[in-house]
Amino acid sequence: MPSRFPSLASWHARSGGSDGLEPPPHRPLSAHGGFRRLYLTLFLSLMTIFWVGVVASWLIDDWREDHYRQRLASAPMALLTSLVAGQPESSRDAWLSAYEDELGIRLALSDSETLMLGFMDRRRLARGDVLARQAQGEIGWQLYQRLPGEDDSILVAHFTGLSEQQPLQLVSLLRQWLELSPDDEREARFQELRSRISLPMGMGSGTPPGLSNSQLTQLNAGHVVINVVAERSSLGFYAQFSGGRWIMVGPLSPFQSLPVVTIAMVMGLMLTMLGTAIYLIMRSVEKRLTRLEQTTASFTAGDYNARVTIQEGEYLTQLGLAFNTMADQVQAVLSSQQDLMRAVSHEFRTPVARVRFALQMVDDMSESPGIRRLLKGVDDDIESIDRLIDEILTYARLDGATDGLLPLEPVSLEVRDIADRVVETLTPLHPQLTLEVTGGQDLHVHADVRYLQRALQNLVSNACTHAGSRVHVRLLGDERMVYLSVEDDGAGVPAEERERIFKPFARIDDSRTRHQSGVGGYGLGLAIVARIVQWHHGRITIDTAPDLGGAQFILSLPRHYEVTEEYV
Repeated sequence: MPSRFPSLASWHARSGGSDGLEPPPHRPLSAHGGFRRLYLTLFLSLMTIFWVGVVASWLIDDWREDHYRQRLASAPMALLTSLVAGQPESSRDAWLSAYEDELGIRLALSDSETLMLGFMDRRRLARGDVLARQAQGEIGWQLYQRLPGEDDSILVAHFTGLSEQQPLQLVSLLRQWLELSPDDEREARFQELRSRISLPMGMGSGTPPGLSNSQLTQLNAGHVVINVVAERSSLGFYAQFSGGRWIMVGPLSPFQSLPVVTIAMVMGLMLTMLGTAIYLIMRSVEKRLTRLEQTTASFTAGDYNARVTIQEGEYLTQLGLAFNTMADQVQAVLSSQQDLMRAVSHEFRTPVARVRFALQMVDDMSESPGIRRLLKGVDDDIESIDRLIDEILTYARLDGATDGLLPLEPVSLEVRDIADRVVETLTPLHPQLTLEVTGGQDLHVHADVRYLQRALQNLVSNACTHAGSRVHVRLLGDERMVYLSVEDDGAGVPAEERERIFKPFARIDDSRTRHQSGVGGYGLGLAIVARIVQWHHGRITIDTAPDLGGAQFILSLPRHYEVTEEYV
C-alpha cells in the first residue's frame, strides 16, 4: 500500500461524517435549533413579564398608600368642611385662625383657579372626594375638599405632622359639633357626615364594648378615649355625649405595604403556571413539526410516498393537509415525467435499431471510403443515443421506485474484486491513462453487486474522461463503513458546483466537460451514482484529490445493508 494513502480520520472529516445516509443535496435543516431559540425567547419574555409585574406591584402599592391617606383624611376634612360651611362668611377667617392653633393644622379657604387644579382634580372635588397632595417646597401634606353646598369654595388643610393630640382634638370637635344639634336631629347629622367619609364610625348607647374599667371612667368624665387592639394592630376613638350616648371613630389600622417577597412569590407562581402551559403547548407543536420535518426529509430524499399523519383536532392540521396535497401533486408530476421518459426511451429503441440495420446494409453495399467514413460517424452517433437511452431508463428506474423498495439483491461482496473488474474493463478504452487500485484487501460490504459495480464504473469513467494521465481508486474501511475513493489528475470540480453536479443532466463548465474534442457526457452518470448510493443508505461527496490534485469522489457505504422505514 502506498505510503501516502489517506487516513480514515481524514476521509471521515472530508466526507462530513460516516453516518450520513443521503447525498449532501438532500440533507434537510433541523428545526430543533429554531425551537431552542424560541424557548429562550419565551423564557426571556416571561422574565420581562415578571419584572414588569414587580414594578406594577410597586406602582399599585403607591396607589394604595395614596388611597389610604385620602381615606384617613376623609373624616377630619368632612368634619372641618361641615363646621366651616356652618359659619357665616364674615366670621370664617376668624374661625379658621382660632382652630389652626387648637388643632395644629394650617387652614385656608380658596378656589380651584387660585389653586391651579387640573381638570381631573376639579372633577374629584366636585364629587365630594378629598385630594391629598404632598406639599411642594414644604414639609407635610395638603388636603383639599369642597365645602358642602358651595360650588367653588375649597378648604385647604396643611398637615406638617401628625401628633397624638390632633385625632383627640378632632374627635372632641366632632362631639361638640354633634351636641349643637337637638337630640332628634343629632342622629341625622351623624349619618349625613358618615356618608361623606370612608372611615368606620358608629353611635351607640350603654357601655361601649372592649373598654377597660379605667377607660370607661375616663369616658364618663368627658375625655376622648383611645382604645388600642394589639391583636389587630388597630385603634379606635371614643367620646361620650352628656346624655349618655357615645360615638366611636375606628378601628383604624396602619398602612401595610405589600411585601416584596410576597409579590415575587405570587409573580413567580403565576409565571410558572403560565410558562408550564406555554411549554406544554409548544412541546406539542414541536412534536408535530418534528414529524412534519421527518416526513419532509423522507420526501426530499426520494420517498415520494411519505405523507403526514393527520388526526382530527390536532394543531397544524391544515399545514399537514397542505403538505399532503403538495406531495400528491409533486408525485403525480414526477410520475408522469418518469412514465413519459420511459415511454419515449423505449419507443426510441425500435427506430434506432432500424436505422442501425439500414446503415449496416448500406455499409455492406458501398465500397467508397468517404461513404464508409460518414456511415461510421453516424453509427457512433447512434451508439451515443443508445447509451443515452440506457442511462435514461436506468435513472428512471432508480428515481421512480416510490411505491416500495428498489428491488436490490444485497449480498456480501469483496470490494477489491468489484474495483479490479471495473478497472480491467475501462483500461483498454483509455490506453493513454494509468488506472490503478490500492487497498481493500479482504474488505467486504453488503450491497447489490450489479448496482455497486455500475456506480463505481460511472465514477471511474467520469474520472477517465477528465484525467490528464492518472486515475487512482483507493479502498478503505472501518467497523461500520466502507470508503471507495476515485481520484484523477484533471482540472477538478469547483466548490460551487459540487452539489449541482449530482442532479440529472447537470453539466459544469468547459474545463471539465469539453476540454477534449468529442468528450462530454449526458449529465446522468453522477445522478445515477447518487441514486444508487441513496438506495444503499450511503453518501457520495466530492473533494480535491490530496495526491493527484484533481477531483476526488468518495463513496461511503455501510457495511451492512438494512431495510428501514425511511426507504419503504
